[in-house]
Amino acid sequence: MRIDIITCLPRLLDSFFAHSILKRAQDAGHVQVLVHDLRDYSLNKQRQIDDYAFGGGAGMVMTIEPIARCIRQLQAERTYDAVLYMTPDGERFEQKIANRLSLFENLIILCGHYKGVDERVREQFITREISIGDYVLSGGELAACVVSDAIIRLLPGVLNDETSALTDSFQDDLLAPPVYTRPADFEGMKVPEILLSGHEAKIDEWRFEQSLARTRARRPDLLSD
Repeated sequence: MRIDIITCLPRLLDSFFAHSILKRAQDAGHVQVLVHDLRDYSLNKQRQIDDYAFGGGAGMVMTIEPIARCIRQLQAERTYDAVLYMTPDGERFEQKIANRLSLFENLIILCGHYKGVDERVREQFITREISIGDYVLSGGELAACVVSDAIIRLLPGVLNDETSALTDSFQDDLLAPPVYTRPADFEGMKVPEILLSGHEAKIDEWRFEQSLARTRARRPDLLSD
């Protein structure tokens, strides 16, 4: 998979993709993450990418020209399965969306900034708009990182145990069950006996029951779906 991220703050993304699972995934060739500085596609020497909004009002707007130049250049080099735009008024990001996007080969992620992008960008170039929650951030960079992380960890070979992602919360519209590790007894707080039994079928049943109970208590809306 290849993920191209378009941003006006490229250095903000450096650390996120340079550590842990995401770094190992890139080093092993499971994914390429390329960050493009939108200012490199500006039409003037000042590398300007924003301007005042027509009709007035507070805040600046990302202009269409540099975004169009960047996306068109990328699309001239390869076919992209989706062009995503990170925006608070987009579709709420969920595990099912991550699952779907992880099947693609090439993705573009555009990070919004200021008061957002010229509406013509959304009309002409964007194929899917995504929000990571009902709140506003200073820019779409953190949202792009969240989406990328959720996608990359699903790629074959990224996790040491490929079944691990399948037991995460939300994969079956259930929250994950409680997990324990050594010591089995910490200050009188003991691990449930069933987990020490070695009986795989009964352990699976216990985990499902715990997932169901936790989902009922914390996210009953998932069960209503």
